[in-house]
Amino acid sequence: MKLHVALLPGDGVGEEVTRQAVNCVNAACRRFGHQVTFTRALVGAAAIDATGDPYPPETHRVCMNADAILFGAIGSPRHDNDPAARVRPEQGLLAARSRLGLHANIRPVIPFPSLLHRSPLRREIVENVDILCIRELTGGIYYGQPRGRSEDGNTAFDTCVYTREEIRRVCAVAFRQALARRRHLTVVDKANVLATSRLWRETVQEMAPSYPAVTVDYMFVDNAAMQIVRAPAAFDVIVTENMFGDILTDEASVITGSLGLLPSASIGDHTSLFEPVHGSYPQAAGKDIANPVAAILSAAMMFEIAFNLPAEGAAIRRAVAESLDAGVVTEDISGDTPPVGTTAAGEYIASRI
Repeated sequence: MKLHVALLPGDGVGEEVTRQAVNCVNAACRRFGHQVTFTRALVGAAAIDATGDPYPPETHRVCMNADAILFGAIGSPRHDNDPAARVRPEQGLLAARSRLGLHANIRPVIPFPSLLHRSPLRREIVENVDILCIRELTGGIYYGQPRGRSEDGNTAFDTCVYTREEIRRVCAVAFRQALARRRHLTVVDKANVLATSRLWRETVQEMAPSYPAVTVDYMFVDNAAMQIVRAPAAFDVIVTENMFGDILTDEASVITGSLGLLPSASIGDHTSLFEPVHGSYPQAAGKDIANPVAAILSAAMMFEIAFNLPAEGAAIRRAVAESLDAGVVTEDISGDTPPVGTTAAGEYIASRI
């Protein structure tokens, strides 16, 4: 099978972790007899520096012509620390999501048995956790209009907007995922306060009769934030709006012991995008210390979702598990074990594939 992947390393450690993901993709393709072609493109601060645009037209063209997108990370302290900056790296990812129609973000949260001791929560709380978070990705307060500042600069405003169709399409993804799992869907909102949340709840209630095998419950976002820490194993599939999902998925990801372990997929109208959930981690850039596992597992999701090649994804997952069991780990999860670098960890996983 011929595979064409757009490679967008981005900023910070993005280059280093995607390099190891590419090595693992190549290893899987050699094992299973596929041909893969990568086309690099700029995004984020790197794209701003080169073109002035965090998501240039050429990058969009590369993404639209690819079968899948392997994404690194974006963000730069140089831009973060300039409140007057008109163009920010993160706008590149928002633009990609919007222009590619990537309306559903899928984030699995599954702790590795060999790393349960690295979780900040007690072992008995995290050992049976298997959560799938579905976050709406192209609506809500991150995209709503109007937004801005008053003329005197003393007032700022953002608008949260959702349509019934936006809610239906992401919740359809969540219902289908729940059917394939333990058939329990939790809708997270703030319907006691927000009109958009009341529309979310109303829409899901309209959809639920079409999925009679799925048990649906509703939870306010503040309670959900508490329950994810108190009893995370009680969740199966969670679906929520953009900003709530942004916050809750980062909270849930820490259950595993490190942000460097968790992948994600963004799916929708055009080319699907696969990226680690961690940020650009600029303090670690170029030091060969970042954890490549999340990027490598994102590549596994790419095989499974974009190419419908589950055996290839499973081979990568097994190799990752073997590396963790063997203690071939980076400093974020090494504990008393001597850590290895980004490159060594990635090369070990590729060799196990």
